[in-house]
Amino acid sequence: MAIEDLAEHVVPTVILMEVYKWILREAGANHALTVLATMRQFRSIELDSYLAVNAAENSHRYKLSLSDSVIYTTAQVNQAELWTQDADMENLKGVKYIQHSSRS
Repeated sequence: MAIEDLAEHVVPTVILMEVYKWILREAGANHALTVLATMRQFRSIELDSYLAVNAAENSHRYKLSLSDSVIYTTAQVNQAELWTQDADMENLKGVKYIQHSSRS
């Protein structure tokens, strides 16, 4: 699936870290760097104090992990639809959950 208009998509910096770390472990540095280069074409959103406080509130309200709450809050603040395979966020407003193929 091709992603058009990359600059219109937002990505929290915590996602850059999580995805890079996972691909580095699973597929090696070359593949991880290739994926990172693509992700850097998205509009990167850094964690500031506003996002941090709201993420803490969402973490408490929805029982989300730290990174999941930052990801969810970033999407909400930027009025972006969040696409995820994370079942912890499946029923949250503004989330498009895509079941992971190994969980079918």
